Amino acid sequence: MPNSLPRSNILIFMIAVSFFGLFLVATLAINPPMAPESFPWRRPVIGSIFGSICVLGIIAVFFPKQCSAIFHLAKGDRDTSSSTNDFAPHRSSPNLRGHHPDCEGFSAHVIRMNSKTFCAACTGLLLGGLIALIGTVLYFFGDWHIGQNNFLAVFVGILGVSLGLFQFRFRSFVRLLLNAFFVFGAFSILVGVDELTQSLLVDLFLVVLTVFLLFARILLSQWDHWRICYTCGTPCGIYEKRRRDQYLRLNA
Repeated sequence: MPNSLPRSNILIFMIAVSFFGLFLVATLAINPPMAPESFPWRRPVIGSIFGSICVLGIIAVFFPKQCSAIFHLAKGDRDTSSSTNDFAPHRSSPNLRGHHPDCEGFSAHVIRMNSKTFCAACTGLLLGGLIALIGTVLYFFGDWHIGQNNFLAVFVGILGVSLGLFQFRFRSFVRLLLNAFFVFGAFSILVGVDELTQSLLVDLFLVVLTVFLLFARILLSQWDHWRICYTCGTPCGIYEKRRRDQYLRLNA
């Protein structure tokens, strides 16, 4: 039976900072600055930065090889010719389905459409990124305003980000929707707080917080992948590689 998964102090720190950042967001929404800044290019500058983040995130979704790197799989481990979509109970050298191993422990991480298998998280992030990018263009470069719904937008965004951070607790299509909600939530927070504060500095803080939240979500997802392998009763090539990597880090 494998050992228990080591606790990650970095992960705990990032989760704590993430929720502290969301607490600051709620505080800004409840008590916004009384004197808005008069920087005329606030919206185009923030829209360009946030839009660039959305574009980079969308592009990253189309490079599953980079996602597969967290499993330390070599090219020879992949099976691109097989047409079956069934997850094996276990294999010594698992193949990839939706850039996840075709072990049943990862079956909740994918969705199946017709004869194809996709990563639920990446598909959700792609959908959320597209929605956020369209909203960014409409709000920061167009005439769209959310009116009196700014306070509601902030707290819907906080809910979306909070649920998205723990999307790994859910399965398949729910995981997809929560990942989309995560990205949309970050956009909703930015728009809502921008309407309330009209502050360049506050907007820049929210952009930095968004990037931090993305890294925290990625780290949580990686931790979940490790958890699946560590709680598996039949170690495979992925498990052994991760154990070797852990040993090398601890004895470096």
